[in-house]
Amino acid sequence: MAKTTKKEPLDPKNNSNPKVLKSWEISKQHKTILGCLLILFSVALLVAFVSFYVYGQEDQSAVLELANRTETVKNWLGKFGAFLADLIVYQGFGLASFLFVRLFFLTGIFLILGLSSRKLKNIWFWDLFAMINLSVLFGFFATSLPELGGTIGYELNLFLQDYIGKTGALLLLIFGILIYVIFKLRLSTEKVQSFFENSKKESISDTNATFAPKIDSAYNLEEFAVTEEEPETEKIPEFKPSQFEINKEALKPTINNPSEINLDPISKPLAVEKTAAVAMAVANDDFVIEASPEEEVIEENLAARLVADFGLFDPTLDLSNYKFPTLDLLKEYSTGGITINQEELEENKNKIVDTLRNYKIEIAQIKATVGPSVTLYEIVPEAGIRISKIKSLEDDIALSLSALGIRIIAPIPGKGTIGIEVPNKNPTMVSMKSVIGSTKFQEAEMELPIALGKTISNETFVVDLAKMPHLLMAGATGQGKSVGLNAVLTSLLYKKYPAEVKFVLVDPKKVELTLFNKIERHYLAKLPDVEDAIITDNAKVVNTLNSLCVEMDNRYSLLKDAMVRNIKEYNEKFKSRKLNPENGHRFLPYIVLVVDEFADLIMTAGKEVEVPIARLAQLARAIGIHLIIATQRPSVNVITGLIKANFPARIAFRVTSKIDSRTILDTQGADQLIGRGDLLYTNGNDVVRVQCAFIDTPEVEKITDFVGSQKAYATAYLLPEYTGGEENGINLDMDISERDSLFREAAEIIVNAQQGSASLLQRKLKLGYNRAGRLIDQLEAAGIVGPFEGSKARSVNILDMHALDQFFNNEENN
Repeated sequence: MAKTTKKEPLDPKNNSNPKVLKSWEISKQHKTILGCLLILFSVALLVAFVSFYVYGQEDQSAVLELANRTETVKNWLGKFGAFLADLIVYQGFGLASFLFVRLFFLTGIFLILGLSSRKLKNIWFWDLFAMINLSVLFGFFATSLPELGGTIGYELNLFLQDYIGKTGALLLLIFGILIYVIFKLRLSTEKVQSFFENSKKESISDTNATFAPKIDSAYNLEEFAVTEEEPETEKIPEFKPSQFEINKEALKPTINNPSEINLDPISKPLAVEKTAAVAMAVANDDFVIEASPEEEVIEENLAARLVADFGLFDPTLDLSNYKFPTLDLLKEYSTGGITINQEELEENKNKIVDTLRNYKIEIAQIKATVGPSVTLYEIVPEAGIRISKIKSLEDDIALSLSALGIRIIAPIPGKGTIGIEVPNKNPTMVSMKSVIGSTKFQEAEMELPIALGKTISNETFVVDLAKMPHLLMAGATGQGKSVGLNAVLTSLLYKKYPAEVKFVLVDPKKVELTLFNKIERHYLAKLPDVEDAIITDNAKVVNTLNSLCVEMDNRYSLLKDAMVRNIKEYNEKFKSRKLNPENGHRFLPYIVLVVDEFADLIMTAGKEVEVPIARLAQLARAIGIHLIIATQRPSVNVITGLIKANFPARIAFRVTSKIDSRTILDTQGADQLIGRGDLLYTNGNDVVRVQCAFIDTPEVEKITDFVGSQKAYATAYLLPEYTGGEENGINLDMDISERDSLFREAAEIIVNAQQGSASLLQRKLKLGYNRAGRLIDQLEAAGIVGPFEGSKARSVNILDMHALDQFFNNEENN
């Protein structure tokens, strides 16, 4: 009996980096005290080292008599300082010991501020490396002054010179300096080459500037050459610069010539800007000079300047103190490893070989891969054996093994073997803690990582919901669909900030997802003026789905304005401050719609649900809205072909018949699962067998309590209002007394701009989207703007402000 080793859990305070849990932790107060102590110690070292180079020789005799109180020293830190200086400087590294002052000081600063220990380790490594090199260097060149290199530098030099001579020691020192310069100072041949090229360019530009002709402030008109021959009668008379001066009164723009400057001949020189475009004409002995203004040149990109001033936009700053759930909130249901029963493996192998031999099928090779609940036996048949013959013996092998759920994979994709999956007699439960704590999940660089469980080879199975892009889960009652949904939601809670993902939860059973009510203001999204964020009433689902369609259209409009193709590019552009929030742009979180028992929803709502679901399934992937739909059997009347075509990612738990398996996966196999979380996953390619991670209700409750107890947003993430009505799908407010207080201002803005859009009102009146949408509806009811026309702006029925005033006067008179 051999057991696999247990994986060490992660540090619960930073579950993004795998670390071994310690039985003790240093509190922040202790770190602060230790940091202050190290800073004071670095100051003491500095005082002791400096005074050593002043009084070191005089204190030499008293260093060895620390216990004798009659001995006096001149070191500024007393006997202790003299001892430290002698130990570290004289007997240690010499002048390079001053780097210890820097190291202890920086260590104290890092402890107080709680900075990264990885960077501190890097500083310690390179400073110690530099300290040894400097000590040996001083010992090499200053043998007569042992205080410079210290005993270590002196002895190392003697050691090196005994073996490789002075020349070899010098070459080794140069090599050490090169290592420090290249790796620490990041000096490369390209930088050296660019430095010399820049120096060369600067010297050339300085030479050109020295010998360039000087340009006087006044132009000598005699130096201008005439390129075309002109008749003698039309020659321009010579005017000397001394004959003209700018008349300040003439600088004032005239009515006839508002952009011209009239100059009268006076006896002072004429100054003309070198960069202005100057046109001269002779008319009645006057000059008319027209100067075109220069365009202002923005030398630095505005977005780059904003990033330089304020840094990249960080959506997590609203809840900067938010902490992810810790791993100790989850239970470890197993011993951490898979128990391998050698007797069971040998017995099953012999039965498989004997059964195949009875049908004259010889096996060249067989091996077993033990998983949590299923063992995969890979066989290589002898040459000339047909695969279909082995496939047809599925029931016979199941009979000989006396096992439920034998599944034959013939052949295994990517391998030249045939797989026979046999359930273990004592299956191992896969805990959610072991899956969440795995390195594969913690280091997954995915947009929406989901840890489903473990494969047959006992590897954590992690997929990206953003690339699925939608997930269909199906299986018979009690086979693990609800636990699978909890595993999906828990994975996202452990990996994504509240600002990065929002959930829209639909729970017709009213009991499965109720626990997630506690994280409403952190992670959930809902319609305005709705009390419960988790939708349990099927009548309210239609409005929510249509609201998501409106959100989808709004997001596509934002992507169009930003000239990007998906939500990832849009958010990166917004973080780089290239999109102006005043134009309606905002950081877009991912939205995950989770529907439990979709069949019940279709039975009660029918086509009203099917249309928005189909729209979302077809279009919503690019703007970050992803669907997870769970049902018992996705038959044609529940999941139509239009919807099913947009759900390439499928999860099938155990079903009762092969027909159901083909309905879900388009292949058989789900009917041969063993239940209790055993599932098949496909994303249009291969079918992978996974044991779903188990998470119990108390664990979910602990996680939601942990998240819900922290500081949250003021409300849940509000979806745009959807007003479904009896006529034309819009329910408008016709009562004048219930109009918004900003109705008249909104009407004036719309008429002035001749553009009816909610985003315009948001920018001008600084309103939220919901209030701006209500104002647009009221303006439509009043007849000021036209009806909704998709992505186009609404038409404005009133042409100018005079007509708008008449409109309001007529309303008051009526």
